[in-house]
Amino acid sequence: MPLPANYHTHTTFCDGSDTAEDVVLTAIRKGFLHLGFSGHMDPDIHMDIDAYFAEIKRLREKYADKIEILCGVELDNMYDPHCADGAEYVIGSTHFLDVPGEIPMSVDNNEEMMRRLAEEFFGGDYYKLAKAYYDLSARVYDRLHCTFVGHFDLVTRFNDSMHFLDEEDPRYVGPALEAMEYLAGEGVPFEINCGAVNRNRKKELYPNMRLLKSLREFGGEILINSDAHQKELLDGGFDIAVSRAIACGFTHVNILTRRGTGKIHFEQLALDTL
Repeated sequence: MPLPANYHTHTTFCDGSDTAEDVVLTAIRKGFLHLGFSGHMDPDIHMDIDAYFAEIKRLREKYADKIEILCGVELDNMYDPHCADGAEYVIGSTHFLDVPGEIPMSVDNNEEMMRRLAEEFFGGDYYKLAKAYYDLSARVYDRLHCTFVGHFDLVTRFNDSMHFLDEEDPRYVGPALEAMEYLAGEGVPFEINCGAVNRNRKKELYPNMRLLKSLREFGGEILINSDAHQKELLDGGFDIAVSRAIACGFTHVNILTRRGTGKIHFEQLALDTL
């Protein structure tokens, strides 16, 4: 059966292209059993959180007999950890670096911002920039108490086009693995994020195969998410993610649900059934 769940979903409440209800209807049509909304709360994009909570609650009740709907947020490492205390789950993501300035500087905005970050704050050294990124990422659970980690190696967003890092170089791999091992040791799962692949932005999923294999060695847990900004892409890249997870030695994927206990918890789904 296809993977019946996605927990990284954006709508017109933030930077998605479709209303939350249109996304729900598409998820039902695609055979989803679980759908988690995860609107952005970060220094650059953040929602009317009260309106968001109210709409997701309405949809959860309206479609309760067809699909389980969860109300989460994607919370940036550099934003107020209490800005969405009513969320059922939190994706802990690192988009922005902790650098001075009036304009928040993210690693996934555009190539020009990435160049500015490197040149103005790291002397043009992208390995130093990547280390700063992973040093910050390592603290995402301590800062946010997130449910799972979002697109762990987002710092490579423009690497396919800009070629500023060798992703096998110890100067890059070392800080990434140090952060990953720490977070895995804290027991926080990582998502395999299909967003860059399903939007044709990047050849690799997040995390890449090198890091994903290491996550398995660290005993880490995974979810698979599409990072959908369009309803049609709710399951975009799932087939690739499943095959790569299996190739890296994972036997199961985690899903979030309320069923049974009424409280949000993880359940495991065998990858060889997908």
